[in-house]
Amino acid sequence: MSRKNQTLGEFIIENQAEFQYSSGELSRLINSIRLAAKVVNHEVNKAGLVDIVGAVGETNIQGEDQQKLDVMANDTFIRTLTNRNILCGIASEENDDFISIQGQNGDNNNKYVLLMDPLDGSSNIDVNVSVGTIFSIYRRVTPAGTPVTMEDFLQKGREQVAAGYIIYGTSTMIVYTTGHGVNGFTLNPAIGTFYLSHPNMQFPETGSIYSVNEGNYVHFPDGVKRYIKYCQEEKDDRPYTSRYIGSLVSDIHRNMIKGGIYMYPKSSKAANGKLRLLYECNPMAFIAEQAGGKASDGFEAILDLQPTELHERVPFFCGSKLMVEKAESFMKES
Repeated sequence: MSRKNQTLGEFIIENQAEFQYSSGELSRLINSIRLAAKVVNHEVNKAGLVDIVGAVGETNIQGEDQQKLDVMANDTFIRTLTNRNILCGIASEENDDFISIQGQNGDNNNKYVLLMDPLDGSSNIDVNVSVGTIFSIYRRVTPAGTPVTMEDFLQKGREQVAAGYIIYGTSTMIVYTTGHGVNGFTLNPAIGTFYLSHPNMQFPETGSIYSVNEGNYVHFPDGVKRYIKYCQEEKDDRPYTSRYIGSLVSDIHRNMIKGGIYMYPKSSKAANGKLRLLYECNPMAFIAEQAGGKASDGFEAILDLQPTELHERVPFFCGSKLMVEKAESFMKES
């Protein structure tokens, strides 16, 4: 079988030995994410035809309007992952608290917890911009058979055993890592199968794209302002191209393929930035580092940050290694 025609299921089986704890649970977990992704993909792609776009009249823990698709995606992933009895806990950006999953006898001997942003960028759905799901998997730290606690979720990003994202766009892809490189799989919608389309994905060491919401420029720290001006200078290989979709999955995915930096810094409007450490920054940072890129809060590696709460926000700089290091140098000078 040529590697080009390898399915996601075949890839998981072939690479089972790479998983740190080769019990089959992590493989079944990735397979369950694949199943939920296909369900969400179906709903996203018919969103323009049915009454599934728009707000539901409620807000999530972040104080943001929950979109109908947010709720659907959240419910789909939680239901699929719970019913398959492979997790002991789930935390979602859409839920106030984590979910402890009990077994039939009231105990749970499963080893993994999952954190997720079920539908990143969903406010763009009604204008046909790509949206995505982001997930992060850890091995629990509390004893098996006991209910999970906050300690199981507040782990440093370095402790992740797998992370990935699904992008629902012109083509639907699953991109993930288990700590042995990053691979991307594209859905063939005719038969509902994901095929390996982007093996061993790598961030170019540098690039020519910077992605930031320049509408917030006046609110940014001096270091970020100076780096943006550096990107715009007509010198050497600059100016760089500004590309900002406003959907984290889409922006990171493009920059990983073409080379670039994504930035969501702190500002005078958002003291810690907007992105959540556990649901967005840690998984994307794990993917970036596995793809030869870099991710930091402007000063320290994202994966080295110790989370203190479930919905913690941090500044985020992620992308091609040399570009992130350059941005960090401007931050440190300021």
